[in-house]
Amino acid sequence: MDVQILTFIIVGLTFALYIGIAIWARAASTSEFYVAGGHVPPLANGMATAADWMSAASFISMAGLISFMGYDGSVYLMGWTGGYVLLALCLAPYLRKFGKFTVPDFIGDRYYSQTARTVAVICAIFVSFTYVAGQMRGVGVVFSRFLEVDITLGIFIGMGIVFFYAVLGGMKGITYTQVAQYCVLIFAFMVPAFFLSMMMTGSPIPQIGMGSTLADGSGQFLLDRLDGLSESLGFNAYTEGKKSTIDVFCITAALMVGTAGLPHVIVRFFTVPKVRDARRSAGWALIFIAALYTTAPAVAVFARVNMIDTINGPEAQGVPQAQAPAWIESWETTGLVSWEDKNNDGRLFYSGDERNEMTIDRDIMVLATPEIARLPGWVIALIAAGGLAAALSTAAGLLLVISTSISHDLLKRNLMPNITEKQELLFARIAAAVAVSVAGYLGINPPGFVAEVVAFAFGLAASSFFPAIIMGIFFKSMNREGAITGMITGLLFTAGYIVTFKGIFIEPILPNTREYWLLGISPEGIGALGMVINVLVAVTVWRFTKPAPAEVQELVESIRYPQQIQS
Repeated sequence: MDVQILTFIIVGLTFALYIGIAIWARAASTSEFYVAGGHVPPLANGMATAADWMSAASFISMAGLISFMGYDGSVYLMGWTGGYVLLALCLAPYLRKFGKFTVPDFIGDRYYSQTARTVAVICAIFVSFTYVAGQMRGVGVVFSRFLEVDITLGIFIGMGIVFFYAVLGGMKGITYTQVAQYCVLIFAFMVPAFFLSMMMTGSPIPQIGMGSTLADGSGQFLLDRLDGLSESLGFNAYTEGKKSTIDVFCITAALMVGTAGLPHVIVRFFTVPKVRDARRSAGWALIFIAALYTTAPAVAVFARVNMIDTINGPEAQGVPQAQAPAWIESWETTGLVSWEDKNNDGRLFYSGDERNEMTIDRDIMVLATPEIARLPGWVIALIAAGGLAAALSTAAGLLLVISTSISHDLLKRNLMPNITEKQELLFARIAAAVAVSVAGYLGINPPGFVAEVVAFAFGLAASSFFPAIIMGIFFKSMNREGAITGMITGLLFTAGYIVTFKGIFIEPILPNTREYWLLGISPEGIGALGMVINVLVAVTVWRFTKPAPAEVQELVESIRYPQQIQS
């Protein structure tokens, strides 16, 4: 059967499943809309959390980053995985005990300040919109390649699906939809990995295959083969990094604390019945996340070797354009792959120096690998369904954060405290609908600085949310003056540094060179330093102002010690 027909069938069936679940799990109250009524079993919540956590960035981009960056790409693997562990151990149980729906709700009540709540709402909305724009763009790319529709039309289709189950079902509908989406995305990611590992090394387990010898009888290890290919073509050795130790540390730390402070995952721990269930669901989610994250480096290696071999041919001299692999022509239509015949020899060639004639977007690696390796058509169709499941699951969670931040934190708890529950639910759905429309617009018309804004979002979460939450839990006398000043200072420092070197909103003040980096820290890792500045400023202001009121300190004691609160 034709690949496109298979893709229509598989993607269509998954969409029908998502819509059916949304109708079945329709939210009827604000509690069901915000936290699914707090009745989700730990196992199901663990699967939903994993799907919410593993966005299009995890499914599509992470293996591509590692494939192109090699050893240096491991900072994303360590940062994102470590961020979840940090969240599960240090934040989730305590926030669950506090009993609030959202992160701005926690910060506003813990620091007894509407100003703190408003700052947190602004941060939550900015971070969420940054991510959701990327998810919608990912949806458009998948549709444009596999269903052969225009990217704009693909985004509109994705908007319609997300609108239906996010606005109708709220957190209740999203949760059970994400359970199904996790099953789809993990199956879609693992099946090609099993195929590739078996084909290239003879081992059915990708994690083992990555470190095994090739199945061609040469006795050469796969990673040695890739190192040799990389160096002969002008790339750095795949297993060697060139980033400085301090920069690797800071990028990893920024990703960890930034992702641990992301509001769309934190809210998932309010959907289970008890505090004990929050811990259990965190453990289940870590297991489900590990299945993909431990496989991604293997997929990156398999993809890199296959891509180089199919473009440059067995003799590494390039292949005639007329005999170019079919996947190149397919992806050229999306604009993510292009070829320029620099030496007019009519042959494709891919390298890391002046000989290079191919431009390949790293985000296509996971999606294109089944085609590159000539896997069965149903596997190619499955990858499309998996990419869409990853993007849509996270988009829905982020849109819910935006809607609850507006309806609950901004309106109910700040501007319009007297609205009824029915009115609050209506405002939440209206906010979700508007958010879907804005996300779709950003997906169709992505700003030219998307990559920079993503770095800014991680830095923002790391330098504002995370210190305020950690100090709110473990520093009971921390007051509102210290927390608010720390959040604003950390945010402004991080934003200013990235603006200076990335030139997001203004022309760079200094040339974008490593010589000017503070302590050798790149803009991607500066959020870690912003976090430290946040804490130092907050503690300094705290020492010269009154500590938190006694009742607030007692509240903090109650969430830190289980025996003092009913679970």
